[in-house]
Amino acid sequence: MKHVAVGQDPCHIQSVLVIDDHPLYCDALVVALAHVFKGCRIETATTLGDGIKHLKPGFEPDLVLLDLKLPDVTGLSGFLRLREKLAETPILVISALTSAEIVYTLMDAGAAGFIQKDVSAQVLRDALIEVRSGRKYLPPEHRRTYRPSSRPAEVQDITSKIADLTPQQTRIMKLICAGKPNKQIAYELSLAEATVKAHITALLRRLGVQNRTQAAVLVESANLGGADANGEVDARAFLSH
Repeated sequence: MKHVAVGQDPCHIQSVLVIDDHPLYCDALVVALAHVFKGCRIETATTLGDGIKHLKPGFEPDLVLLDLKLPDVTGLSGFLRLREKLAETPILVISALTSAEIVYTLMDAGAAGFIQKDVSAQVLRDALIEVRSGRKYLPPEHRRTYRPSSRPAEVQDITSKIADLTPQQTRIMKLICAGKPNKQIAYELSLAEATVKAHITALLRRLGVQNRTQAAVLVESANLGGADANGEVDARAFLSH
């Protein structure tokens, strides 16, 4: 079986945290985990907040399975928050979002692997065994084209800054990237123009840039390319959430 070699040591999996808001899929993951990691402790959560609550001295998972699209996260913020809290723990991302752009950004940010939600039970088991062996798992269609970024720290820093924006700031940032002036943004979001200006000032400060143009360039730089034509728009929208 092909894999992405990273030189990690094999993982001794005794405990796993599964974070997925689809109960049936979550149950299927638990069954697969129990077959691959005999006798391991498995905790589940349906939101990122609930998942983080599980992280305490009595439970420090050896592996995390994370759904990207959770009700209490935007974009990659859920993954990045877990990465900060569990710097040495493999995080295997599971998602229906399969754009190469999203997958590559996750891998560059430190994911242990990526699994599509519609894979067979056998593929899921294979991925779990790869991660347990200390390797990273990628879907076959991405193995030949993925090349680790020469600037993973920069990618993670930019993505983290974008993830830290509030929902309103994110909406305004999207309109800025679309080239909309403040007056038009105010109209589309039903806000006073002075309120839009205040939000822009705050988001510029959060992103560490001086003006709208620099902010747009920063957001675009987080989109590393490589997405296929059909998935590019969705990928860019998700990554800039």
